[in-house]
Amino acid sequence: MTLSALDFVLASRRSEITGLQQLLQMGKLVGAVSQLIHLLQRERGTANIFLCSQGKTWGGRLRERTAQVERAVQAVQQQLAALDQEELARGNAARLFSRIASVLHSLSTLPPLREQVQQLAIAQPEAMQRYNEVIRCHLALIVETADTSGDPSVSRALLALFSFMQGKELAGQERALVAAGFTVGSVDEQASQQLVELIDAQERCFHTFCEFADAASLALWQQQQQEESRELERFRRLACSRTLPPGEPTEAALRWFEITTTRIDAMKRIEDALEKGVMQCCRQRIAAAQRDAEQQRQEIAQLPQADDPFTALIPPQLSRTVLELVEQQSRQLQALDAELAGLRATLAERKLVERAKSLLMQHHAMSEPQAHKTLREMAMQQNKKLAEIADAMLSVAAVMGKKST
Repeated sequence: MTLSALDFVLASRRSEITGLQQLLQMGKLVGAVSQLIHLLQRERGTANIFLCSQGKTWGGRLRERTAQVERAVQAVQQQLAALDQEELARGNAARLFSRIASVLHSLSTLPPLREQVQQLAIAQPEAMQRYNEVIRCHLALIVETADTSGDPSVSRALLALFSFMQGKELAGQERALVAAGFTVGSVDEQASQQLVELIDAQERCFHTFCEFADAASLALWQQQQQEESRELERFRRLACSRTLPPGEPTEAALRWFEITTTRIDAMKRIEDALEKGVMQCCRQRIAAAQRDAEQQRQEIAQLPQADDPFTALIPPQLSRTVLELVEQQSRQLQALDAELAGLRATLAERKLVERAKSLLMQHHAMSEPQAHKTLREMAMQQNKKLAEIADAMLSVAAVMGKKST
C-alpha cells in the first residue's frame, strides 16, 4: 500500500488527539496528587502541634489525619494504574516515570515517620523536614507533568497550578514554624529569619502564578488577599520580632494554627479551581482537535481521486488543495511549537533552580527559602540569572560526584 501526504495529515491529527487524551489522564493524576498534598500538609501541621506539646494535644486528630492521607494515597494509586505506560513511553516520559518512582518511594517513608511521631521519638524540626521532603517529591511530579504537555494552553494552566501549590506549601511551612515557636514559648532568631524568608518565598511563587493564571483564578486570589485576616498579619509581626502573643502559649499556637488553616483551606479552593481549569482546558482542546480532524476528513473526502498518490504527480488543481491542507496544519503546529518553546524554557529554568535548591538542602542542611536566598545572592554577586547559577552548581556537583567514585 502506497501512502499519500493526506494519510499523514490525518495521522498528525490523530497523534495530536492522543497526546491531549494522555494529558487529560495526567490531569486526573494531578488532581489526586493535589488532594494528597493538601492532606499531607494537614497531617504535618497536626503532627507539629502533637510533638511540640509532648503528645498532650491532638493525638486523636493526628490519627484521623493519617487515615485521610492513606485514603488519598489509594486515590493516587488508582490514577497511576489508569495511566497508559506504553503510550507514554513512546514519548519522552523517562523523567516523568522517575518522578513517579520518587513519589512512591517517599510515601514508603511515612509509616516509620509516623511511628516515631507517635512515640515522641523524633524532634519536631526533623519530623517537619521529613514531611517537607515527601511533599516536595509530589510537587516535583506536578512540574514534570507540565513539561510533558505538548499544548501551550495546558502547559500554562499547569504552570499556574504548580506555582500556586508551591506557594501554598510554603504557607504550610510557615504555619508549622510559628506554631512550634508559640507552643514552646519561644521564637528564636533563626526561626524569625526563616519566617521572613518563607513569607518572601510565598510572594515569589504567587507572583509567578499571576503571570500564568487565567482571569477567573486571578480574581479568586485577589479576593482572598483582600479578605485575609488582620490577625494573621499581627501574629506574623509578633513572630518576626520574636515577641510572643499574650496569654497561654498553647492557646496562642492553636489560634495561629486556626487562622493559617483558614487561609490555607481558602487557597485549596483556588487550587481546586485551577485543577478544574486544567481539566477543562484539556477537554476543550480535545474537542477542538476532534472537530478539526473531522473537518479535514470531510475536505479530503471531497477531493477528486488521483491515480498517483504522490503530490508531485497529482493534477495541478488537486495538488494545490492538498498543499493548502498540509501548509495550514504545518502553520498551526509551528505556532504551537513557538509558544510551547517559551513555556518549556521557563519550565527548564524552574527545574534547574529546584534541583539546585534540593542540592543545597541536602548537603548544607538548608531550608527551601534559605537555599533559594543563597542562589539569589550568588546570582546578584555574579550578575547572572538564577538559572545560570543553578546550572553551574549542578554541573560542578556532577563533576565532583564523578571524581569521588
